[in-house]
Amino acid sequence: MERTGRRPARRWTVAAVASAVAAAVALPATAAEAQSGQSGIAAKGAFLLDGGTDRELWGKDADTRRQMASTTKVMTAMTVLDSPGLDLNRQITVKQSYRDYVERTGASTADLRTGDKLTVRQMMYALLLPSGCDAANALADTFGTGGTEAARTASFIAKMNRKAADLGMKNTKYDSFDGISQAGNNYTTARDSAKLARHALTSATFGTVVRTTTTQQKAANVNRTYYWDNTNKLLGSYRGAIGIKTGTGTAAGPCLVFAAQRGKRTVVGVILNDPVNRYPDAVKMLNWAFGTKTPVKLRQLPPSAQKD
Repeated sequence: MERTGRRPARRWTVAAVASAVAAAVALPATAAEAQSGQSGIAAKGAFLLDGGTDRELWGKDADTRRQMASTTKVMTAMTVLDSPGLDLNRQITVKQSYRDYVERTGASTADLRTGDKLTVRQMMYALLLPSGCDAANALADTFGTGGTEAARTASFIAKMNRKAADLGMKNTKYDSFDGISQAGNNYTTARDSAKLARHALTSATFGTVVRTTTTQQKAANVNRTYYWDNTNKLLGSYRGAIGIKTGTGTAAGPCLVFAAQRGKRTVVGVILNDPVNRYPDAVKMLNWAFGTKTPVKLRQLPPSAQKD
């Protein structure tokens, strides 16, 4: 049986995370301090949302448009998962063009093999754990419409933009199914991204996938098993962490959409363009929201895992 999925990480971006331990530091005690941006949070844009009440907890430049890198894939996933009559067991055949795409762009990959058949559910793991741009391509090609792959992926991106409009994401635009933006017109705000994340967590399938730290998925038509690690280091590190998605890009910087649940309370957070501290900053934000001072030692990814 052939094994695949873990391979040396290939990046199309400038990565920047180096902390293994995050100390708990409180955010501002007052709303005025919070809105001033004097929070100790290095991210250029950040937002905290109460997932239950949909109430804003805290924000920093939360309505400034910024590129979002692979956190784009949250919308890729939801454009598929919200499709009427979706069959999660529908099989998708991997095309050579999907592999060619990641080779051409140097993108993060699930290392999908040409000719393998994987279900839509399995493609969600390939998309959201190793941040597979090949999986994003496969889903866009499958769920778009048109006579060519280019037409189908373009129509899928149009669906992503319609979904953003439906969700009231007024400062968000997609020109990419995976966050690799050629023209720089793939942007969101921390507030809009949190809105999408809250919606995504209403999907049981999405929630199950993004809280998974590692998975093994067998192709339907060949004796091959894929091994994928979740690039989100908060999982298995921060008590109650339930996702959601990493992203790193040259223009976007390191990004993180995250969520944690303690008791009956869920908190959703977004960090956009955090030069060095996205995980420690996420811990600070969550600790402040939950009123705790939990220190965190981050889960270390295997050397073969993708970096995003």
